[in-house]
Amino acid sequence: MAIDLTKKEAEFAKAVEHLKSELKTLRTGRASAQLVEHLEVEYYGAKTPLIQIAQIAVPEPRSITIQPYDKNALKDIEKAVQISNLGINPINDGNYIRLNIPPMTEERRKELVKVVSQMTEKARVAIRNVREEIWKEIQREEKQGEISEDDKIGAKEDLQKIVDKHNEEIKKLADAKEAEVLTI
Repeated sequence: MAIDLTKKEAEFAKAVEHLKSELKTLRTGRASAQLVEHLEVEYYGAKTPLIQIAQIAVPEPRSITIQPYDKNALKDIEKAVQISNLGINPINDGNYIRLNIPPMTEERRKELVKVVSQMTEKARVAIRNVREEIWKEIQREEKQGEISEDDKIGAKEDLQKIVDKHNEEIKKLADAKEAEVLTI
Protein backbone atom coordinates (compact mmCIF):
# COMPACT_ATOMS: atom_id res chain seq x y z
CA MET A 1 0.00 0.00 0.00
CA ALA A 2 2.01 2.97 -1.26
CA ILE A 3 1.42 6.43 0.13
CA ASP A 4 -0.88 8.58 -1.99
CA LEU A 5 1.14 11.80 -2.26
CA THR A 6 -1.73 13.71 -3.88
CA LYS A 7 -3.74 13.36 -0.65
CA LYS A 8 -0.73 14.52 1.40
CA GLU A 9 -0.22 17.52 -0.88
CA ALA A 10 -3.02 19.33 0.98
CA GLU A 11 -0.76 19.52 4.03
CA PHE A 12 1.85 21.37 1.97
CA ALA A 13 -0.83 23.68 0.57
CA LYS A 14 -1.92 24.56 4.13
CA ALA A 15 1.54 25.96 4.88
CA VAL A 16 1.41 28.10 1.72
CA GLU A 17 -2.12 29.34 2.51
CA HIS A 18 -1.07 30.24 6.03
CA LEU A 19 1.82 32.28 4.65
CA LYS A 20 -0.57 34.08 2.27
CA SER A 21 -2.88 35.03 5.13
CA GLU A 22 0.07 36.17 7.28
CA LEU A 23 1.48 38.34 4.48
CA LYS A 24 -1.88 40.05 4.03
CA THR A 25 -1.65 41.39 7.57
CA LEU A 26 1.56 43.33 6.86
CA ARG A 27 1.20 47.06 6.39
CA THR A 28 2.65 48.22 3.09
CA GLY A 29 1.75 51.91 3.00
CA ARG A 30 -1.65 51.28 1.43
CA ALA A 31 -4.77 50.76 3.49
CA SER A 32 -6.26 47.29 3.43
CA ALA A 33 -9.03 45.76 5.53
CA GLN A 34 -6.87 42.65 5.98
CA LEU A 35 -4.51 44.72 8.14
CA VAL A 36 -7.01 44.81 10.99
CA GLU A 37 -9.74 42.24 10.41
CA HIS A 38 -8.03 39.54 12.49
CA LEU A 39 -7.05 41.77 15.41
CA GLU A 40 -8.16 40.18 18.68
CA VAL A 41 -10.50 42.49 20.60
CA GLU A 42 -11.38 41.87 24.25
CA TYR A 43 -15.17 41.96 23.82
CA TYR A 44 -17.37 41.10 26.80
CA GLY A 45 -14.57 39.04 28.32
CA ALA A 46 -13.74 37.02 25.21
CA LYS A 47 -11.06 37.56 22.56
CA THR A 48 -12.98 38.12 19.33
CA PRO A 49 -11.66 38.86 15.81
CA LEU A 50 -12.43 42.45 14.84
CA ILE A 51 -14.22 41.40 11.67
CA GLN A 52 -16.92 39.69 13.79
CA ILE A 53 -17.80 42.78 15.79
CA ALA A 54 -17.33 45.64 13.32
CA GLN A 55 -17.65 46.73 9.73
CA ILE A 56 -14.27 47.56 8.20
CA ALA A 57 -14.04 49.91 5.22
CA VAL A 58 -11.26 51.51 3.17
CA PRO A 59 -12.68 54.87 2.04
CA GLU A 60 -9.32 56.21 0.84
CA PRO A 61 -5.97 54.63 -0.12
CA ARG A 62 -4.41 55.70 3.19
CA SER A 63 -7.24 55.27 5.69
CA ILE A 64 -9.36 52.54 7.24
CA THR A 65 -12.62 53.05 9.09
CA ILE A 66 -13.95 50.64 11.68
CA GLN A 67 -17.59 50.93 12.66
CA PRO A 68 -18.60 48.53 15.45
CA TYR A 69 -22.03 46.94 15.41
CA ASP A 70 -22.18 47.74 19.15
CA LYS A 71 -21.07 51.28 20.09
CA ASN A 72 -19.95 49.95 23.50
CA ALA A 73 -17.09 48.15 21.74
CA LEU A 74 -15.41 51.36 20.49
CA LYS A 75 -13.00 51.61 23.44
CA ASP A 76 -12.13 47.91 23.22
CA ILE A 77 -11.39 48.18 19.50
CA GLU A 78 -9.33 51.31 20.04
CA LYS A 79 -7.30 49.52 22.72
CA ALA A 80 -6.76 46.46 20.47
CA VAL A 81 -5.41 48.66 17.66
CA GLN A 82 -3.11 50.49 20.06
CA ILE A 83 -1.55 47.30 21.46
CA SER A 84 -1.19 45.68 18.01
CA ASN A 85 2.12 45.93 16.16
CA LEU A 86 0.60 48.07 13.39
CA GLY A 87 2.17 51.29 14.64
CA ILE A 88 -1.02 53.27 13.93
CA ASN A 89 -2.85 55.52 16.37
CA PRO A 90 -6.64 55.12 16.17
CA ILE A 91 -8.88 58.19 16.06
CA ASN A 92 -12.17 57.60 17.91
CA ASP A 93 -14.97 60.05 17.05
CA GLY A 94 -17.69 58.33 19.08
CA ASN A 95 -19.30 56.54 16.10
CA TYR A 96 -16.38 54.85 14.41
CA ILE A 97 -12.61 54.56 14.52
CA ARG A 98 -10.43 55.96 11.77
CA LEU A 99 -6.93 54.68 11.11
CA ASN A 100 -4.72 56.91 9.00
CA ILE A 101 -1.91 54.93 7.40
CA PRO A 102 1.23 57.07 7.44
CA PRO A 103 3.77 56.73 4.65
CA MET A 104 6.42 54.23 5.65
CA THR A 105 9.98 55.26 6.36
CA GLU A 106 12.91 53.51 4.72
CA GLU A 107 13.81 52.00 8.11
CA ARG A 108 10.29 50.58 8.56
CA ARG A 109 10.39 49.11 5.04
CA LYS A 110 13.62 47.29 5.87
CA GLU A 111 12.08 45.99 9.12
CA LEU A 112 9.08 44.68 7.18
CA VAL A 113 11.35 42.91 4.69
CA LYS A 114 12.91 41.11 7.67
CA VAL A 115 9.43 40.19 8.94
CA VAL A 116 8.55 38.82 5.49
CA SER A 117 11.74 36.74 5.60
CA GLN A 118 10.82 35.36 9.02
CA MET A 119 7.31 34.45 7.86
CA THR A 120 8.75 32.81 4.76
CA GLU A 121 11.19 30.76 6.81
CA LYS A 122 8.36 29.55 9.08
CA ALA A 123 6.46 28.38 5.99
CA ARG A 124 9.55 26.58 4.69
CA VAL A 125 10.02 24.87 8.06
CA ALA A 126 6.39 23.73 7.95
CA ILE A 127 7.00 22.30 4.47
CA ARG A 128 10.13 20.51 5.70
CA ASN A 129 8.26 19.06 8.67
CA VAL A 130 5.51 17.66 6.44
CA ARG A 131 8.14 16.26 4.05
CA GLU A 132 9.93 14.59 6.97
CA GLU A 133 6.67 13.01 8.21
CA ILE A 134 5.89 11.62 4.77
CA TRP A 135 9.46 10.38 4.27
CA LYS A 136 9.36 8.52 7.59
CA GLU A 137 6.08 6.93 6.54
CA ILE A 138 7.61 5.85 3.21
CA GLN A 139 10.62 4.34 5.01
CA ARG A 140 8.35 2.54 7.46
CA GLU A 141 6.33 1.04 4.61
CA GLU A 142 9.51 -0.15 2.92
CA LYS A 143 10.78 -1.79 6.14
CA GLN A 144 7.46 -3.56 6.57
CA GLY A 145 7.66 -4.84 3.00
CA GLU A 146 4.60 -2.90 1.81
CA ILE A 147 6.60 -1.19 -0.96
CA SER A 148 9.78 -2.09 -2.82
CA GLU A 149 13.10 -0.23 -2.81
CA ASP A 150 12.31 1.12 -6.30
CA ASP A 151 8.89 2.36 -5.12
CA LYS A 152 10.61 4.06 -2.18
CA ILE A 153 13.06 5.85 -4.48
CA GLY A 154 10.24 6.85 -6.85
CA ALA A 155 8.14 8.13 -3.94
CA LYS A 156 11.11 10.13 -2.66
CA GLU A 157 11.55 11.77 -6.08
CA ASP A 158 7.83 12.54 -6.32
CA LEU A 159 7.87 13.94 -2.80
CA GLN A 160 10.81 16.20 -3.64
CA LYS A 161 8.98 17.51 -6.74
CA ILE A 162 5.99 18.45 -4.59
CA VAL A 163 8.25 20.10 -1.98
CA ASP A 164 10.11 22.05 -4.70
CA LYS A 165 6.81 23.23 -6.22
CA HIS A 166 5.54 24.56 -2.89
CA ASN A 167 8.89 26.13 -1.97
CA GLU A 168 8.86 27.93 -5.33
CA GLU A 169 5.34 29.20 -4.59
CA ILE A 170 6.53 30.45 -1.18
CA LYS A 171 9.47 32.21 -2.82
CA LYS A 172 7.17 33.93 -5.34
CA LEU A 173 4.84 35.11 -2.56
CA ALA A 174 7.77 36.44 -0.52
CA ASP A 175 9.36 38.20 -3.49
CA ALA A 176 6.06 39.84 -4.42
CA LYS A 177 5.46 41.04 -0.85
CA GLU A 178 9.03 42.35 -0.53
CA ALA A 179 8.61 44.29 -3.78
CA GLU A 180 5.30 45.68 -2.50
CA VAL A 181 6.90 46.72 0.80
CA LEU A 182 9.88 48.37 -0.87
CA THR A 183 7.77 50.27 -3.43
CA ILE A 184 7.44 53.90 -2.44
